[in-house]
Amino acid sequence: MPASLNADKTRSALRTTAVLSAQTLVVLLLAYVLLWMMGRAWSVIWPLVIALLITTLTWPIARFLRDRLRFRPALAAGVVTVLFLVVMAGVLVVIIVPVANQSGELADGVVNGIQQVREWASGPPLNFGDDDISQTLDTVVAELQSRASSIVNYTLTGLNTVVNGVVTTVLALFLMFFFLKDGPRFLPWLSRQLPGRLAVDVPTVMHRGWDTLGAFVRSQAFVGLLDAVFIGLGLWIVGVPLVLPLAVLTFITAFIPIVGALFAGFVAVLIALVTQGWVDALIVLAIIIVVQQLEGNVFQPMVQSRGLGLHAAVVLLAVTLGGGLAGIIGALLAVPVAALVSVVYTYIREQLSDEPPPPEPEPDIPPDPAPDGEEPSMV
Repeated sequence: MPASLNADKTRSALRTTAVLSAQTLVVLLLAYVLLWMMGRAWSVIWPLVIALLITTLTWPIARFLRDRLRFRPALAAGVVTVLFLVVMAGVLVVIIVPVANQSGELADGVVNGIQQVREWASGPPLNFGDDDISQTLDTVVAELQSRASSIVNYTLTGLNTVVNGVVTTVLALFLMFFFLKDGPRFLPWLSRQLPGRLAVDVPTVMHRGWDTLGAFVRSQAFVGLLDAVFIGLGLWIVGVPLVLPLAVLTFITAFIPIVGALFAGFVAVLIALVTQGWVDALIVLAIIIVVQQLEGNVFQPMVQSRGLGLHAAVVLLAVTLGGGLAGIIGALLAVPVAALVSVVYTYIREQLSDEPPPPEPEPDIPPDPAPDGEEPSMV
């Protein structure tokens, strides 16, 4: 008898494990199909994502214009969109104009830097002479000529990327305008279209997801501001020119994980090298490495974990996983996606853990009046 009971328990455990495994495989298959469909429709999804991120950043201004100043929705959305374009144009001016004014100095610095590298290469331990350097340059030119077709293909790919970027930006701006104009009416409309309990659950989850997305954008902007302030202060102390454009560039590129920090740091080190020399360039490199390590391992996990309700370790793991799966875009979207998954999971857990409401008490019905001369019956 005990042997048969053990056999029954074993079969029951195996059956339960098989059912769970089959359900897990179905969920993974559905997730794969969903990701495949998103990849096929990425040309539409990516502008939508950018528009949502920009809308969460500009929505407080639009809400102020609509609620406090009584602007009509279309007017408020138009004003905020134009203001956003003006700010972006101002940022470009802040970056481009100082660089253009000091282009001569930078060009001289580049020439001096190349000459310093040549002098360094001609001494020990390399001992490269002019003939060796000329031969190296000839080899490089020959290699470039042999790869001319590849370079043309890369150039065409780059131009295609630029064109796609312009189209994506224009589409994202139009979507941002419509989100700012009609956003508050979307959830009530969606609630009227859904049946039964979905009319409550889906709008609630989307409202929480919107708040979470706004927290992500604000936290990312705060982290970028910290990077810009600390790196800009370090560049100013060292005496590197173009401090303000470099600080603005650092703030903007902070929204692009990994590559943005590398690009901004490379530009700062390059300018320090061609204008100040090797020593100051190494000091700037050390400053950037320290700030980026603090930002990536301390500031960003702490700020985003508070704003998004995620543990700092979850933020780090999400960025690592997203970057490994989808590169730069995956690293950019990893944290908000993890936060949205947490929102959905938390809501489902709340609904499953809620106790059923107690039965409503029956209404008090007064007893029938008794005949004359009799006491009313209480039964």
